[in-house]
Amino acid sequence: MEVQDNEQTAIDSLYRISSLVSDTDEPRVALELILDEIIKVLQPNSASISLINPDTHQLELEVSYGLPDDYDDVSLSLGQGITGWAALHARSIIVPDVQKEPRYISVRPNIRSEMAVPMEDHGTVIGVVNVDSENVDAFSQQAHKILTLLTNEASRVISRLWLIKQLRTKANQLESLVNLGQRLVGELDSNEIFDGLARDGRQLLDCQSCALFILGPEKKALHLQAMVTRTGVLNVTHVLPLSTSSVSAAIHRKKQIEVADLAFTEENDFLKVIQQEGLVSMLSTPIMFGDEVIGVLNAYTNRPHRFNNDEKKVFSTLAGLGAIAIQNSRLYARVFTSEESLRRNEKLTTLGMLAAEIAHEIRNPLTVIKLLFQSLDLDFNEEDVRRTDVAVIGEKLNQLEDIVGRVLSFGRNREGLHARYDLNLLTKDTIHLVRLKLYQQKIDIEFEQVREALHVEVNKGQIQQVMLNLILNATQVMPDGGKIQIKTGHQDDRIEFTISDDGPGIPEEVQENIFESFLTNRPDGTGLGLSISKRILRSHRGDIELLQSTNSGSAFRFWLPAPK
Repeated sequence: MEVQDNEQTAIDSLYRISSLVSDTDEPRVALELILDEIIKVLQPNSASISLINPDTHQLELEVSYGLPDDYDDVSLSLGQGITGWAALHARSIIVPDVQKEPRYISVRPNIRSEMAVPMEDHGTVIGVVNVDSENVDAFSQQAHKILTLLTNEASRVISRLWLIKQLRTKANQLESLVNLGQRLVGELDSNEIFDGLARDGRQLLDCQSCALFILGPEKKALHLQAMVTRTGVLNVTHVLPLSTSSVSAAIHRKKQIEVADLAFTEENDFLKVIQQEGLVSMLSTPIMFGDEVIGVLNAYTNRPHRFNNDEKKVFSTLAGLGAIAIQNSRLYARVFTSEESLRRNEKLTTLGMLAAEIAHEIRNPLTVIKLLFQSLDLDFNEEDVRRTDVAVIGEKLNQLEDIVGRVLSFGRNREGLHARYDLNLLTKDTIHLVRLKLYQQKIDIEFEQVREALHVEVNKGQIQQVMLNLILNATQVMPDGGKIQIKTGHQDDRIEFTISDDGPGIPEEVQENIFESFLTNRPDGTGLGLSISKRILRSHRGDIELLQSTNSGSAFRFWLPAPK
């Protein structure tokens, strides 16, 4: 078959190939259009474009014309056949008669001549363009020049399309990571976080499976928390001993590790899951919070694969976001536990105060009864049974008086627990305790303080209990977020603490009695917090007051005497 010697046709094809960058963004579509242009110019009986797989380093057929259908699955090693030789040596080759060429691999029995030109990107062979003819010596040097020109332009176009696709993939991954980070940080349930990380990791790398392991408290084994495949969540539980797993290297080195073939590295029961799911290669990334490894995030493929730097970076970033989300969930659980403990302590404190009040009220009439009883001067003969009754009554009165005394002594504030503190520092410490809860509820807190230290002599735990109660009350009236403002200062001989919120305010009908015990307008409240706070402050020779409360927020102020 004669080759069209039409320079204008070649120029037109060259122009159309160069325009593909703006006409399509899919490399596969571009390859099909490139092959069409080559066929128009050279008119071969069959043609193909093969690309080198970076994972297997083999030539794999991408697009073809005139070849058997079963040839699509054929791959060639570098150096194998005419096409493989051109790829290995980065040189084009013309074979006038394939029957005289020992390197030729027969694809169609009627093929007689072949020409192959390597595709190069910055000096690296990325593939080969191959054309065949049923005629002997069908391709001239001019045809070779034309194919080389078209192939070079095709290589440039494909490289640019790959680059554009990589940039677009990176942009999508970056956007996904931002969205994932926002969602993960806002999640509080640890199981949801585990499942989400495994699911997001599989999607980001488009891999076969992704698994998340958490390091046990003994730091000798990893516990499988979630595993997601292309078909969904894999319901499997497993404990992976570090002593028999390649994943241990990621834990000990605190770096990503890559395993090319899991079948030759794993020596534990998890190998059954690997074989069942057909997993081959793995990228294991440590989940680290600070310098501490808390687990690993593993990506698995179902074929041999070398993870590139972009894949490693995006997976490492996801693991970092996961570490923050996991630690965030753990801290929230601790804060929730601390808050519950605080509420229980409030109730116990109230019971103690109520017991003290009752004991105080009992002591006065008991004292009167005891004095009156003693004044009766009841003295009966030893034979009179009433003498025993009088002794028993006196004994029981003394016992009651002792019980009342012990209750009052237990409920009395001990002066020895008071010490001098800076109210500004106490406020900062208290805000630090509830920072996670404020962040989770999207509540901003502003603390405005005077420059000088505000010294007070107080029981630190009790004053912080007052502050915590006021802050937690403010968070409970702003479930959808808001703002809390805290100010400290001094006036005359008083040290003051003021807190305001953006909540809906306190109903007018309860404002006057807001500090009474068991008064609350919340279904989950106890009505004790403000009452306890007032008692604590008065025991410190201070007090608390409601400054204002409207539909745009409430403000409280408490004060303590400045030490002399």
